[in-house]
Amino acid sequence: MRSTTIHDIRVRDVQFALPPGAGTDAVHSDPKYAYAVTELATDGAETGTGLALTLGQGNDLVCSAIRVLAESLNGREIEELMASFGSAFREMAEHPQLRWLGPHKGVVHLALASITNACFDLWAKSRGLPLWRLLLDLSPTQIVDLLDLSYVEDVFTREAAVALIEKQRVGRPERECILSRGYPAYDTSVGWFGYTEQQVKENARRALGDGFRALKLKVGSSDMDRDVRRASILREAVGDDVAIMLDANQQWPLSEAIRACLAFEPVSPYWIEEPTHPDDVLAHQTLSRAIAPIPVALGEHVPNRVMFKNFLQAQAANFVQADCTRVGGVSELITVSLLALKFGVPVAPHAGEMGQIHQHLVLFNRVALGLDVTFLEYIPHLREFFTHPVRVSEGRCLAPEYPGSGAELNGMEN
Repeated sequence: MRSTTIHDIRVRDVQFALPPGAGTDAVHSDPKYAYAVTELATDGAETGTGLALTLGQGNDLVCSAIRVLAESLNGREIEELMASFGSAFREMAEHPQLRWLGPHKGVVHLALASITNACFDLWAKSRGLPLWRLLLDLSPTQIVDLLDLSYVEDVFTREAAVALIEKQRVGRPERECILSRGYPAYDTSVGWFGYTEQQVKENARRALGDGFRALKLKVGSSDMDRDVRRASILREAVGDDVAIMLDANQQWPLSEAIRACLAFEPVSPYWIEEPTHPDDVLAHQTLSRAIAPIPVALGEHVPNRVMFKNFLQAQAANFVQADCTRVGGVSELITVSLLALKFGVPVAPHAGEMGQIHQHLVLFNRVALGLDVTFLEYIPHLREFFTHPVRVSEGRCLAPEYPGSGAELNGMEN
């Protein structure tokens, strides 16, 4: 195997305006889709690209943190780096000065996500493999070597993590059918908060025509009647056999969240997402019990494995929506997925406009970890800007065939 050494680290602040109404929710009224991009240039043809997603202002702060945290990677050979990436990840996360700005959350952790994702992209490219294939080829010990298990040792030790993955080898050949069938997706672009009811109906018909069997609607209006009406209109438009996810984007305090979630019971939501503040474990626990059997989903703004551990220990979530551009990248998302596996909770990653990398991870989660098939979020607004946009057929994301993670933006690839 040819040696691939990182010899330069480039950082880019890339931002895109969205069409009117697109990307809006109950909290974010004027979003841009912005990427803090890490590029790991090498002594060969490959460049590793990693992204963290923001909504515009502040993206430059993440880029500044990347420049500091990534310094230690210069001169590293990629196979040597990835052989013990968990240690390298922890070293970056524990930066003796920047750690004060977290720890393990906010701007500095977003920066770590971008850097980590670039490392995995470069590793897969250097081997000439799609990221999902590289991950599936690893042994349980090699997988755990990628992870930082600090602060979750009370749930599983390194040895227990290896044993947990090893146990999932049973049934793996049968689960590999997902690689040819594709992973089911849900369409978030149907029901943005700023869309009219007519737009929602038209978008729903379009999504059904494209083969989607799961759609998302943004809720969290100051007028609860508006939310219930829009949800009812969507249910009427798509029928009873289509999954409808409702997303409040953290809008409600607990008492209001309970009332709102119960008001949606007639539309049988597949889940209600981010119903209250993303750090409030006990509120989610109370809510989950109060609205059962309506499922609660969370994770878009949960920043690290420790918080996910707390939510799972408290039985406060029915779906884990970890995002590898929010937690510390691919490796921490795998750690969170292992936590979810141990606690018996399904994983449905929040993807935002980064389904490119998450499509690799849901395939790994299904085949290697034996996690249940759920849905992967799909948003099409920036497809034209990616070199390898997600391929969707009949509402399913097809397994990528190109080397790497698919993070390259047009005009930025090597």
